[in-house]
Amino acid sequence: QVQLVESGGGLVQVGGSLRLSCAASGRTSGTYGMGWFRQAPGKEREFVATISWSGDMTYYADSVKGRFTISRDNAKNTVYLQMDILKPEDTAVYYCAARLWSSKTSAFLTDYQSWGQGTRVTVSS
Repeated sequence: QVQLVESGGGLVQVGGSLRLSCAASGRTSGTYGMGWFRQAPGKEREFVATISWSGDMTYYADSVKGRFTISRDNAKNTVYLQMDILKPEDTAVYYCAARLWSSKTSAFLTDYQSWGQGTRVTVSS
């Protein structure tokens, strides 16, 4: 199995930036597609961004396109989410997830088998 631990969340003002990290441990020898999702209070968990194993393919939700950047460092078993120009509607718990059976991108929650515990991001206006 693969264990995922997110970090980097916190409180930031509108227009500010944060960088989230997701460190993987355990069976990290596989080639996993990775994704970031978020869940705001009272709402369903939603897709944010995804990246392929090689890093050559990325895909973003329309709501974050142009403001967020997903990247990965396979040597460090870590995936990042750089979040810029943050808005109050970005407030949520952010989760990273791994596709244990595919190296490709996906925007669908059900395509991910391993999830982290989440890190909270609060954007104040």
